[in-house]
Amino acid sequence: MSDEESKKPEHESHLRSVIKGVTWRVVATTVTFLLAHWITGRVDVAVKIAGWEAFAKIFAYYLHERAWQAVPRGTIRGWFGKGAG
Repeated sequence: MSDEESKKPEHESHLRSVIKGVTWRVVATTVTFLLAHWITGRVDVAVKIAGWEAFAKIFAYYLHERAWQAVPRGTIRGWFGKGAG
């Protein structure tokens, strides 16, 4: 292992995670915009679709995260017979 590899942190920083989340949202919304523009041929409609998509998916992700908070840790392993651990 090189000196540079041994200096890498084991976990990503919070800032790196936030930056990755924001850049992913930009990429995903851009893809939605391009598809909507290609399908409709209208920039105004594509902007509306992409804008609503970004908002809706951020909200859906929040609900998804909160739903997972209701699942006690170890539950999923239990479903597959591996026990908590």
